Amino acid sequence: MSHTDHLTSDQLHRALTLRDLTDPAQGDHAIQVLLDAVVTTLRSGWHSTVRHVRTTPIVPVRENYDRLRYHSGDVTRDRRYTRYISRTVMLRSHTSAELPTALEDYAGRTDVDELIVVPGLVYRRDAVDRSHVGEPHQVDLWRVRSAADIDDSDMLVMIERLVEAVLPGAQWRVTDAVHPYTVGGCQIDVLHNGEWLELAECGRIHPGILAGSGLDPARWSGLALGMGLERALMLRKGIPDIRYLRAKDPRIAGQMLSLEPWQHVSPLPATRRDISVVLGAHEDEETLGDRIRIALGDDADVIESVEVLSRTAHEELADAARARLETQEGQVNLLLRIILRPIDRTLTADQANTIRNTIYRAVHEGPVMELI
Repeated sequence: MSHTDHLTSDQLHRALTLRDLTDPAQGDHAIQVLLDAVVTTLRSGWHSTVRHVRTTPIVPVRENYDRLRYHSGDVTRDRRYTRYISRTVMLRSHTSAELPTALEDYAGRTDVDELIVVPGLVYRRDAVDRSHVGEPHQVDLWRVRSAADIDDSDMLVMIERLVEAVLPGAQWRVTDAVHPYTVGGCQIDVLHNGEWLELAECGRIHPGILAGSGLDPARWSGLALGMGLERALMLRKGIPDIRYLRAKDPRIAGQMLSLEPWQHVSPLPATRRDISVVLGAHEDEETLGDRIRIALGDDADVIESVEVLSRTAHEELADAARARLETQEGQVNLLLRIILRPIDRTLTADQANTIRNTIYRAVHEGPVMELI
């Protein structure tokens, strides 16, 4: 890992000053209402105690990966997907990073049946579209008991109650999923508008996680569940664009205070810009999205989507195209479609072209520049 793989001070400041929609101290939001409903449903069914954990999103790499049993060569550790501050410190990529330390507090205790609730922002490199952001909100819901009696039937009950709290009456199913920190892991899908969509993932807490936190797996057990809160809220309310969750337009912001169904708001006109760029073959929609968001800064929210229309490797390009673009081996030519649609203002043609050029400079790595 080189120095360039680490966040700059400006990037870190921007990440840490972003409003956490799960935090009541930073203002009310429907995400909090939904999370409260989930916690209330789980607690009432188990009659367990509840512990809320809220800490800084700056965590040691060891807590985010090693203590959760991620392999040292796991692809998720790659800087393309992880926001490193240094070699040993990062912005957490999941709220699960807080759990191994939280579990240490139970060592030596008895008669424990507690739901640990860990909500907050997590930081990833993701595609730019109506469903993804680079700083999504997540919650980890871990039930820990001072008895080795939790089994798959308890997990199914947890799933049933979660779905009922998020999408009352929805059909759901589970499919096998592998997580290094669980055993018997599964993905929870819900049927929504005729389509099966992922809602959360869960499993029984891996004995190695318990032991690593000082809890004897012969005497302790638990359930681990993680859920993306944007996805859950958008499904519950029928919100069509993830940017609406942070919108300041009164027509939208007022709807982000309750779980009432989304009421249509007429969108502003869209502006389209298509660009042809050259970049390394290893780049994907997630890394492109991250580069674009960083380059645009406060203007990133004007982008509705960035779609890869075509991807052509250097060796597959026609001779004329290679000559025009001056591509090299190991590079690809991407045709990107950029849809600009601000939520609360219109763009002039000149403003749209400026944003187009900023995106072009941020992702294009070829020697031939095509600015407008």
